[in-house]
Amino acid sequence: MKKTLLTATLALLLAASCQESQQASPTGKCHISGTIPQKYNDKRIFLVPLYGPKTAEYVDSVEIKDGRFEFTKDSLMMAKILVDYHYRMGLQPLLVVVEPGEVSVTIDSISHATGTPQNDSLDKWKAITERHNSELLAYRQAGRKAEVDSMVQQHKLLTRRLAANMESGLLHDFLEELYPLTYKKQLPDGRIVTMDADTHEQIDD
Repeated sequence: MKKTLLTATLALLLAASCQESQQASPTGKCHISGTIPQKYNDKRIFLVPLYGPKTAEYVDSVEIKDGRFEFTKDSLMMAKILVDYHYRMGLQPLLVVVEPGEVSVTIDSISHATGTPQNDSLDKWKAITERHNSELLAYRQAGRKAEVDSMVQQHKLLTRRLAANMESGLLHDFLEELYPLTYKKQLPDGRIVTMDADTHEQIDD
């Protein structure tokens, strides 16, 4: 496990450095160019904001043609790419950062988004997380609680480390919100106090 965690840590640090080494699109727009198996031709695929309303005003959709689709956006947001819900079986929904640049997307049983700084970092974190989840499932099925608790904590620390090492932005905020350091709790007397998210102990202000 130690070797796996060291490899994961290195990958996270490399992912963070990618954000500083690439250039944004001079047009200021995000162009998402995607591929998908051709059996989904003529089906609709959606770009859905991760936060906020999911109405037609905010959700984009296009028809898949020749196993390809495209979206162009001039706004910044975290979003999911999803095929029409009637046909999603066997396809992995994809989280994507809508940011200026050319984003290359693959939608399949394992989906990917790369090409811009934050999406490259997100794709590396996604691969680490999927490997983590697979190993975690094996330990849970074996009833190895100590290993499960240790792996959950390690993934939490690695995710926090990635967020801390990258520039502020959509992905930074998303990762930071996954594992916050603190949270608020209302006591029986009505007071709102700050709690440590790991120990669940009250933090003195």
